[in-house]
Amino acid sequence: MSAESDEQGKGVAATASQPATGGVTASARGGREETAHKGIAEAAESTAEEEPQLGSRAPEFIQRSRTLHVSWQVGVFVVGLAVVGAGAAMLVLPGPGWLVIFAGMAIWATEFVWAQIVLRWTKRKVTEAAHRALDPRVRRRNIILTVVGLVVAAALLAVYVWKFGIVMPWDID
Repeated sequence: MSAESDEQGKGVAATASQPATGGVTASARGGREETAHKGIAEAAESTAEEEPQLGSRAPEFIQRSRTLHVSWQVGVFVVGLAVVGAGAAMLVLPGPGWLVIFAGMAIWATEFVWAQIVLRWTKRKVTEAAHRALDPRVRRRNIILTVVGLVVAAALLAVYVWKFGIVMPWDID
């Protein structure tokens, strides 16, 4: 690895490890959010350091032959496309659609740089969302909103039953 590519790799890692704060500095927010964003930044840094290099993961003997390597890439693309297509079908049919779509992306990521970048971005966003969801203030807010929604739904149901009563579908006169 040359010195130029090493410097470029460090630049990518430094950029990827910075959390998206929407232009607001952590010091302008509050102590709790500053701590939460530090945790997100540390998690992103640790994943950026552990990420393998971008590029083909085909066996060496396949990479040596241009024809064999292109054939390998076509095969990986077709298999990945079939898996992503099955996942897209599972979005409307029974099955774990998003899980299968991400599995297809992982298959593509074994060979294509664009899929590796998309997969890394997705992993980073999922990790950040998980850290944000575990924040006690966010959890408390979500619980309060859920309880308020359930109370409103119960009140609407009570008003409907009071106004129209409970009529079974087979008791139509």
